[in-house]
Amino acid sequence: MRYNPFRVDPAHPFQLVRFLSASSLVLVLGAGLVLAAVLTNTVRAAFLDKNRAFAQLLAENLNHQIYRRFTLPVVLAFGRVELKRKDQYERLDQVVESTIHSFHVLEIRIYNDAGEVVYATQPHLVGRTDLSDGAVRAAVEAGRTTMEEVHARSWWAAFLDPTPEAESVVLRTVYPLRAEADLRFRENPGPLLGVLEITQDISHDSGTVVRLQLSILVATLVSSAVLYGLMVFLIRKADRVLVERARERERLERELAQNEKLASMGRMVASIAHEIRNPLGIIRSSAELLRKKEADPSSPSARMLEAIFEESKRLSQIVHDFLDYARPRQPAMDEVDLYALAHQAVTFLGQDGRVRLENRLPAPYLVHGDKELIYRALYNVLANAVAVSPAGETVTVEPVCREGLRGVRVRDRGPGFDLQMLPRYIEPFFTTREQGTGLGLAIVHSVMQAHGGELLLGNAEEGGGQVDLVFCEPCSENSSSRPLLFS
Repeated sequence: MRYNPFRVDPAHPFQLVRFLSASSLVLVLGAGLVLAAVLTNTVRAAFLDKNRAFAQLLAENLNHQIYRRFTLPVVLAFGRVELKRKDQYERLDQVVESTIHSFHVLEIRIYNDAGEVVYATQPHLVGRTDLSDGAVRAAVEAGRTTMEEVHARSWWAAFLDPTPEAESVVLRTVYPLRAEADLRFRENPGPLLGVLEITQDISHDSGTVVRLQLSILVATLVSSAVLYGLMVFLIRKADRVLVERARERERLERELAQNEKLASMGRMVASIAHEIRNPLGIIRSSAELLRKKEADPSSPSARMLEAIFEESKRLSQIVHDFLDYARPRQPAMDEVDLYALAHQAVTFLGQDGRVRLENRLPAPYLVHGDKELIYRALYNVLANAVAVSPAGETVTVEPVCREGLRGVRVRDRGPGFDLQMLPRYIEPFFTTREQGTGLGLAIVHSVMQAHGGELLLGNAEEGGGQVDLVFCEPCSENSSSRPLLFS
């Protein structure tokens, strides 16, 4: 189905943006064209009114000159006007030529009351009766002045050509020629002497009007295009904001639903784990007691008791870790020496001697937080580092300063983190080790969030993984360290 920009699907509210874009284009262009038409017509009417006023003034002046300089002298000298006489015709021609000189007049005709041409600036037209029309008859019968704009080409051709040729646009004025005796009294005009027809070349003024009209049209269209572009920019920007907000809302809704589900499961499993812990402790202690009483450590029963003890010990640790994660507590914000905590964890984890542990923190190295929770977080990170490091390698604890905040960096010589899966390492029950519970880093992340800090995972340039615990404590000058080496 072909896309229709004016159709809005209620199921897809963002189609409203496209509808607004198309509608605004039609609205802006329509309003621009209407405004351009009004302005151009106003300009054209003003120029036409100016030409008509000038033609009226020219006709009145010509009437005055003909009456004063030709009609009265001829009547006084000859008793009547007879334009068939050469001397009278030439005298009238001189009066007309001197009056219309430099006024862009193309032709002057004078008709008698029968519609016959008795005078013309083009003498071959004299005597013709087929040139009079309704305007001449209206001037004879009703004394009406008529003005008509005549185009040699169509309106569209004239509009598209801002430089018209000479005589392509003329103004024809038909004016009743009268005696002047009573011209001051419009209710009683002087007697009709004939009909005066003036043809003026207004091509130059018409070209000026056309150029001005085109300028107005272009300016209107350009301003409309700029306005439309601005509207489209704002609409699309609003569209992007709405889309981003919708995506963010959907993401938050998914996270909220997932968190609610996990919280429900956590409460349920925490309750079950709490009930399991006591019987599991009895099983572990009983297995340990029976194992110690077994006379032959290599007997099948002794090996079975050893397996029961180890598995119950592992399950007890899982239950303990899960309860720590499922029921986090509000930290007590006291002054804590990270050097002392690291020294305690390094001493405990380094007893088997498989991996060397080095505490490179300065003493003291102080932050504010809950001593027990921070120790648990640091212990979990170190335990993971020891577990993934090959025998004989070194795990280091050193200071780090990230964006002006103090922290601790634990570095190991293990395989490092899979950078594509970094977000998953802090998910509960996600582990890459066969004996791991998948709760160590999740607990560390929960502890750091409770302290307003960050848990940052990455890999060192020389190999191995590194974990940064960054606290809301500004770095001092003597506690800054090398920048983070992982991306």
